[in-house]
Amino acid sequence: MNAARLLCTAMLGLSPALGAAADCCCPAPAAAPAVSSRSLYQLDATWTTDAGQPYRLAELRGRPVVLAMFFSSCGYACPRIVSDMTRIRETLPVAVRNRARFVLVSFDDVRDTVPLLHAYREQHALPSGSWVLLRGGPDDVRELAAVLGVKYKRDGAGMFQHSNLITVLNPEGEIVHQRAGLEGGLAAAVQAVVASNAR
Repeated sequence: MNAARLLCTAMLGLSPALGAAADCCCPAPAAAPAVSSRSLYQLDATWTTDAGQPYRLAELRGRPVVLAMFFSSCGYACPRIVSDMTRIRETLPVAVRNRARFVLVSFDDVRDTVPLLHAYREQHALPSGSWVLLRGGPDDVRELAAVLGVKYKRDGAGMFQHSNLITVLNPEGEIVHQRAGLEGGLAAAVQAVVASNAR
């Protein structure tokens, strides 16, 4: 029995066993609306943050999101993706910047441990209030990559060949924009984030 129902029961002088009778004056709170069939927030994987905490993508609901997949030992493409995401963040109007979240999800379920991801955050000065760094199991990584349209492959040295993609999600977790490659397209991404925030 939730706290509101328990309070109503007490006010009516009913025993907890008769709490159902309190529905006449204490309706149950409305459930959150279901996400759409196009929302990433249908994915039910539990990730782990660089602080070692469990995290579900649905926790991002209600905010515009800029998301990319990466791996911390990448020496070329991933640092450029992170740099571009930082530039997107810095270009946003302050009110939108404060609401938006920037998410990095690692391909490397073996080497990108919690401490290593945390060190990556510190190395790149990614504020904890606006940036979310995640690691997960191989099946969860594959599922998210498939939904985003990201292709990746681990080579013999444990490095990854991968698509270079920055994805913008609206507050319901639907893909509204993707910047492919490593050149240009940041203005369009900024516009997509601002438009999503206005919904």
